[in-house]
Amino acid sequence: MADVFLIIVTVVAFFILLVVGLYLVVKFQHPDDKNDAYLPKLIVILGFVTSGATVLLLPLDKANGEGYPGCDGYDTKLCGGLNMELFWSIMYWMVPVFLFLLIPFSTFYYEADDGMLMAGTSIGAKPNSRIKEALKYETFVVVIFGLIFAMTYLFLNETAIPVREVTGPSFSMGATYTITENPGGVFSLTQLAPMGDQDIAVLQLNRVNETLGTINLNINASAFYAGLLAWLGWFFFALFGGIGLAAMPLDLILMFVHRPRHMDAVEFAEAQISLRDRVNELVDCGELLKLEREQRAQEGRRGGFFNKEARKQAAEEKKTMLQFKQAVYLLEEDVEDFQNCTENYNTYNPLIPIGGLIGGICAFIISFFWILHIILYMLPETPVTPFLNDYFLWFDNWFPLFGVLSVALFSFYLLMCAVKGCFKFGLRFLFFQVHPMKYNKTYMSSMLFNIGLILLCALPVVQFCSSAFRDYARYTTINQVFNVQIEYLKFFGWFWREKVFEYAFICINLLTCLYLGCKPHDNSASNSLNLRDRLKQRSA
Repeated sequence: MADVFLIIVTVVAFFILLVVGLYLVVKFQHPDDKNDAYLPKLIVILGFVTSGATVLLLPLDKANGEGYPGCDGYDTKLCGGLNMELFWSIMYWMVPVFLFLLIPFSTFYYEADDGMLMAGTSIGAKPNSRIKEALKYETFVVVIFGLIFAMTYLFLNETAIPVREVTGPSFSMGATYTITENPGGVFSLTQLAPMGDQDIAVLQLNRVNETLGTINLNINASAFYAGLLAWLGWFFFALFGGIGLAAMPLDLILMFVHRPRHMDAVEFAEAQISLRDRVNELVDCGELLKLEREQRAQEGRRGGFFNKEARKQAAEEKKTMLQFKQAVYLLEEDVEDFQNCTENYNTYNPLIPIGGLIGGICAFIISFFWILHIILYMLPETPVTPFLNDYFLWFDNWFPLFGVLSVALFSFYLLMCAVKGCFKFGLRFLFFQVHPMKYNKTYMSSMLFNIGLILLCALPVVQFCSSAFRDYARYTTINQVFNVQIEYLKFFGWFWREKVFEYAFICINLLTCLYLGCKPHDNSASNSLNLRDRLKQRSA
């Protein structure tokens, strides 16, 4: 029978995730989306719930404890009775449905209106025209990833689980005992007789084969796609998570260090002149970019993939646009700080930077513990110490709920670090457009991007935590999936057995610590003045 307390906790957790997702959409949405984009908003809320539930299933799985042998009937006091295999299977399928179906379609649908506006066809356009536009691109996504999923499952779904063969004597050589049946037919551990000399003699006859063998199995589709998405997501999580683990505490502490302070007349005038000059420079940059695009359209310059010069020009234009957007974002941040130091100084909430300091200290402690745990427990062939596993197991001796909540905190923290790392990487290195979450200034396309990133990193976080806490979570259902079936999966398993991703994660984190120690502030890779001069040279 299922534990009523676990059922209540599960319902409450889903409700909290739903409320938090709704709050994020309402408070962070841009005013332009206030009475529009209902489909993307729904996908963002449900995507947030799905990603959060996927990560929080690990502590629920631990509390449920269905992997404990006694749950088969003779010692069920530690068992929650929930069907975690069903829960995990649902999440295995929900994540790819959101990643490759719902989020891309919502993004195409949301941005289809912008495309029609640029083309001059948005006036009078019907909603079904936007749906057709989105379906056209979504079909391409489904076909491509559908073929990838089908081919990988067809050829790589075999796992080779190592086993050790132990040969023992026949049952007839063992001791004979009489077990008195308990009233009601319920088996109890007290019915087992103490081990005697005859039992020990039989055990000594066992022969262990020193050579490991393997059992080759074909795993089911849901577990395979969980492993495939975890493998794919690890390339992003190792990069962004490693960066975010260092950047999260630093940015929160800098929020307190650079909190708004009252300016005197000289400081006010200098800051105002500096901001005005940057605004004028960016206005010039915007005009030059506009003229460059118009000139290119009039000349009808086109280039295909095999045109090296056209590819180089397109890459340069993309980099320039990213630099322009980065400079605009940093200017907006500085303008907001300037307003908080001047006209909004008396209304600014002083608890915000204090909260940032407290959060930064807590984030530093969690990040430091994660780095130590990876180095001491996960990377060595034989762990130096169980570390966090002992900490969580210690709670089991007096209040198990604290251990479960600690696992939830450490797991969810990694997801937030992945989002922070993606933003930090995009802001420092101009490889893709940044999508910051700004209060009352975030478009749905940015929210969809961030939810997609969180979903992409959800299964890697689960795999990472199930490996990091395998001593504490040894009786979980997910432990049997990731640390047994998927760890020995053909091709993909090598990355986990050789700890490729863990080494990449810790190396990126240490390099980020060095980099941020030298350059803690988010400065533009190319200031607006240099960007303007470059554009002038290109247009000359």
